[in-house]
Amino acid sequence: MTDASAIRPGIRASLMTPDTRTRRRNAAEARFRLYGRIAIAIGLAALVVLMGSVLANGLGSFRQSFLTLEVHLDEKVLDKSGARDPEAMKKVTTIGYGKIVDAALKATIAAEGIVVEGLTDKDVSDMISKEAAALVRNRVLADPALVGQTVAFKVLANGRIDGYLKGRVTMDSAERDSNVSPRQLELADALVARGILAKSFNAGFITGPDASELRPEAAGMGIAILGSAYMMLVVLFLSLPIGVAASIYLEEFAPKNRFTDLIEVNISNLAAVPSIVFGILGLAIFINFAHLPQSAPVVGGLVLTLMTLPTVIISTRAALRAVPPSIRDAALGIGASKMQAIFHHVLPLAAPGILTGMIIGLAQALGETAPLLLIGMVAFVRDYPGGLFDPATALPVQVYNWTQRADPAFVERASGAIIVLMVFLLAMNMAAIVLRRRFERRW
Repeated sequence: MTDASAIRPGIRASLMTPDTRTRRRNAAEARFRLYGRIAIAIGLAALVVLMGSVLANGLGSFRQSFLTLEVHLDEKVLDKSGARDPEAMKKVTTIGYGKIVDAALKATIAAEGIVVEGLTDKDVSDMISKEAAALVRNRVLADPALVGQTVAFKVLANGRIDGYLKGRVTMDSAERDSNVSPRQLELADALVARGILAKSFNAGFITGPDASELRPEAAGMGIAILGSAYMMLVVLFLSLPIGVAASIYLEEFAPKNRFTDLIEVNISNLAAVPSIVFGILGLAIFINFAHLPQSAPVVGGLVLTLMTLPTVIISTRAALRAVPPSIRDAALGIGASKMQAIFHHVLPLAAPGILTGMIIGLAQALGETAPLLLIGMVAFVRDYPGGLFDPATALPVQVYNWTQRADPAFVERASGAIIVLMVFLLAMNMAAIVLRRRFERRW
């Protein structure tokens, strides 16, 4: 077999031997592949740095410092009448319970023989979170028979003490901090050595409500998670039927004229509108005009539905358009009506794309903050919402709220909430991939 060759005027060049132009083209392709690898590497590096920063700052919020104390529930303080009537016992405030918790810590220190030079009673009291008294009170009111007994309680330590155990607070910083003293840190070391003070999993961070700036160690995101869940239900039950119905009409039934062209252009434009504009619209229509309650999940859900609808419509139309015309023609050819052809054949085949678009729209709505700020969901909410019309907040708004507070413990909690939000978003995107592969049909 002879080598193929190309004849040029005055030049005989073999096709098996690269010439200058071929080498230049191959070099350009190699550079392009290198640029692509570099771009991917930069993106992965940025992702690793971002995730590393969030995880480093936020994982500590899932573990909290607790004091294990034997608390004597003095009947003379908590139930002077001795009737064990919860209604009468409610008159004792957290101040009274705080005193018996403080006494329990002082008794523990004395029993363990811990001596710290210059330690005052106030230093000891400030070791305990202000949430501890409320925890003991709630448990006693739930079971009045505990009064008069000595009961073991696991109570939260102060946020600064927790920060010391996590490395956020040091002896040097305590010298300049009015909220903690080196004497308290020495006491914390002694309590840790005896197993009285230790870090453990903090379920309250996931299930508990938010707390004031004086109790960062007690702040939780339970209300934010519940509020986000309520809003996602509203978005799902409104945007899915409305978006799919509008897409089917525009793609299969609507005449092609200037009016439908105008509708399509506006849908595409709405998908690019900044989310805060939808917040202004929700404030004007749902709160000022319809007089729905502020901070309610139903209002947040309606606003996010308006924002999600364009995404759902565009993705659904793309899924319907991807179904081969032969499917429609075959159904119509065997006597099916247009409605039957669409709902019995086209729509099931387009279901993977529709579900994927819906889940992506929900994931986008779950991470929105700006429209929710305008409808009042940034308000401090202490009670769990019992329904769609009760005050609540949302996860991204809770993150924003915590980043605005001065105590460093809230920054840690904001990073922890970001981790939870990213887990939800990752789960939703994985669900979209699974559904697409589960229902996908190839032609």
